[in-house]
Amino acid sequence: MATPQAFIDTGELDELKNPLGERLWSLARKQPLGTAGALVVVVMAFAATFASFLTPYDPVVNSLEDMLTPPNAEFAMGTDEFGRDILTRVLFGARTALFIGLVAAFLGATIGLVLGVASAYFGGLFDLIVQRIVDVFLAFPLIIMALAVVATLGPGVENVIIAITVPFIPQCARVVRSSALSIREIPYVDAARALGYSHARIILRHMAPNVMAPFLIMLTYFVGQAILLEAVLSYLGMGVQDPTPAWGLMLKGGAEEFLESAPWLSIFPGLAITLAVFGFNLFGDALRDMLDPKLRSR
Repeated sequence: MATPQAFIDTGELDELKNPLGERLWSLARKQPLGTAGALVVVVMAFAATFASFLTPYDPVVNSLEDMLTPPNAEFAMGTDEFGRDILTRVLFGARTALFIGLVAAFLGATIGLVLGVASAYFGGLFDLIVQRIVDVFLAFPLIIMALAVVATLGPGVENVIIAITVPFIPQCARVVRSSALSIREIPYVDAARALGYSHARIILRHMAPNVMAPFLIMLTYFVGQAILLEAVLSYLGMGVQDPTPAWGLMLKGGAEEFLESAPWLSIFPGLAITLAVFGFNLFGDALRDMLDPKLRSR
């Protein structure tokens, strides 16, 4: 007896036949800006991971003989007012920026995810209270909220992460809630309730995985914003403290006294911040286009 043939979509069959390299090239042609953003992110991650091997200099050791040396063959980006190599501090600053950005973005997005899904699931008075609290937090700009938190807790890496995480939570909670409201009405949620599953299991196992698309988009967007906020807080003297290499600290040291006499002190860390934020934003936009069925079908 002949076995029935399974019907497979021709598009999926063609995709399975194509090797990984061709599929990546096809994706790059469809999303050129997203690919450029992804390359910036990869280069930044590579620089942060292998900073110790990419430069022979120490980012915190002073060298009085090399103070304010302009860019040359030995120091590609010049040196600062303490004789420290700018390129070295930019590379190690990428490590600081990525660590704070990834941790703060992940914490803010994850807490916002759970809070948004729980708010949509329970509804009623709980939803009303949570959303009014979210409205209060959203009334303040990101930088104002971060400044208020870090002014209360004090400077330092851990406090900067908390200060950046707090304003991210209500943003993600509001976006995730809008997606979770429609998921709450799907029959399998009612079936899970009828089977006696706990609220925590329904929220975390059955509802949260179905709002991963907006969660991932917000997470990518938050990393770029966290890098920018960390630079602003460090520039204002309320974030990472010297001698830890951080792009905001490098701008603070170069912009006040040496903007005309040694412009490379501000140019290179400023370019690093711009490229990092630009790369994560482009990558986040491409991720949104790929995960949104309406945009993907165009």
